[in-house]
Amino acid sequence: MARRHQFGRPIGSFQAVKHRLADVLVSLEAARSASAYASACVAVAPPELPVAASAAAVVCSETFRLATAEYVQLHGGIGFTWEHPAHLYVRRARSSEVLFGTADRHRARLADLIGLAARSVA
Repeated sequence: MARRHQFGRPIGSFQAVKHRLADVLVSLEAARSASAYASACVAVAPPELPVAASAAAVVCSETFRLATAEYVQLHGGIGFTWEHPAHLYVRRARSSEVLFGTADRHRARLADLIGLAARSVA
């Protein structure tokens, strides 16, 4: 496997790249935890299942979007071409938002479920 180098060093050794990948990893672990909790709630069907499902949808949707954006950015010019698979993941993230709803929609539903939604005064 060929490794890309710049300024005589592997690109992955630059501190800025490591920080961005660490942010993606933290988001990914949060998404895994949220989806595992929501899955566990499905198994026992407690009353907090709608809240757990909405929270998982928010975290997973944002993480998918962040990970794909960073994937394209960190691969530089090749990430924008049709020869690289990065565009497939970006398309999947966007189509998942259309199919399952955006993070903002799920965040609004979550706020409504836990009583944080702004109520209009009539």
